[in-house]
Amino acid sequence: MENNKKIKYSINKQLAFSFMLVIVFILVACFITNNLFLEKYYLVKKQRVLVNAYDTLNEADKSNSFRSEEFDDRLRYICDKYSLDVLVVDSDSRTIKYMGKDAKELKLNLWQYIFFKNEARALTATDNYEISISADGYSEVEFLDIWGNLDSGKLFIIRTALDSIHESVEISNTFLAYTGLVAIVVSAFIIWYVSRMITKPILDLAKISERLKMLDFEAKYTPSKKRFDEIDVLGENINDLSASLEHTISELKTANNELQRDIEQKMKTDEMRKEFLSNVSHELKTPIAIIQGYAEGLIDGVTDDPDSMKYYCEVIVDETKKMNSMVKNLLSLNQLEFSSDTITLERFDIVLLIKNVISSADILAKQSGIEIQFTENDPIYVWGDEFKVEEIVTNYISNAINHCEYDKKIDIKLELNETKAKIIVFNTGNPIPEDSIERIWDKFYKVDKARTRAYGGSGIGLSIVSAICNAMNTEYGVINYDNGVAFWFELDRK
Repeated sequence: MENNKKIKYSINKQLAFSFMLVIVFILVACFITNNLFLEKYYLVKKQRVLVNAYDTLNEADKSNSFRSEEFDDRLRYICDKYSLDVLVVDSDSRTIKYMGKDAKELKLNLWQYIFFKNEARALTATDNYEISISADGYSEVEFLDIWGNLDSGKLFIIRTALDSIHESVEISNTFLAYTGLVAIVVSAFIIWYVSRMITKPILDLAKISERLKMLDFEAKYTPSKKRFDEIDVLGENINDLSASLEHTISELKTANNELQRDIEQKMKTDEMRKEFLSNVSHELKTPIAIIQGYAEGLIDGVTDDPDSMKYYCEVIVDETKKMNSMVKNLLSLNQLEFSSDTITLERFDIVLLIKNVISSADILAKQSGIEIQFTENDPIYVWGDEFKVEEIVTNYISNAINHCEYDKKIDIKLELNETKAKIIVFNTGNPIPEDSIERIWDKFYKVDKARTRAYGGSGIGLSIVSAICNAMNTEYGVINYDNGVAFWFELDRK
């Protein structure tokens, strides 16, 4: 179904408008600040220049270097640099030092300040000098003057025109207005381009999400090669989400297919039960026949010899034990296969468990002349059902003892990595035939039936191992070697 929702407020336009608003605000603020404070700032700077010039005159007067060429050069540099006119006179009105355009006019202004108190606007005053703003009566040009006396008593006046300040402020504001307009136009294009670059991948993600809504998992976001930003992270997360959804749907379909298979499997349950009863009956038939035969012989008085009678009884007891062991194994296997036996995962030392099993099997191994090797001593902790794991190790070691030949050695090893511990039980002997490798885990399957019968095996031990490993969701298997066979299984370390 198509998405009829339309974008009401585009992020592209919002970004562009917001940035443009900020730029216009900054430019207007700069323009207002220029108009209100630039002239005052210039005026303060000029006052500092006049004070510095006064300090220069005063220091030269104190050091008697007033008439030196070095001082003249320095004063000329200051006057040229800051557009200053300087006049210094003694108490008799004789000019001592002058630099500027019109010495008479400067002297006239000085006398007006001293004797007539002209209508100049005073800005700053100290014991030695006063800084004022005056205006020419004819040209109406404003001047900034500092006048007064040096420490020696000499009179002075330093003047600079304020027209340059007004002109500078006007030029600055005009220039700012033009450059501001150009900046706004250029910024508009740049911001529009940048905002499109930002919003384009967002729109791509919106289109991809639209396709995902339609379960189109081919839609993928391609991150930028030049940069990797937050949008690219979001895009990759959406890619992961798409893959996860696809995998989940695949699992659901698989589960549905498995459900169909389970329904079909239920129809085969009766046949499996019949097969199971047939196998059990077959396995129990031989020991029952032996027990019956020996028991009837005792009842009929086949022999009166005590040793023979004892032998008959031992055979009956031995066959009874085999039947009891088989029934227990069948019950245990049944509980595992039908999930009626609870698996309790706990942390325990696998090294200690293996040593305990070896200790229990030591007598049987020595009776058969078998050497069991296990060199691990340091504790290694794993996760699993400790009782069930002990049952696996016991089955593997018992199986190894029953099939050990040639060098009569059983080697138990642990292979470790960061997350897993692999337990391997190797025995010297004949390899398992290739056509039996996959079937040794089946119930009642025996590679060598005569040999299995000789040591009382029922073909259930490895089936129990398989059921326990499946219940704990752990890996297991067998590997053939030229000189023997290695059975293994894994446990989690973390």
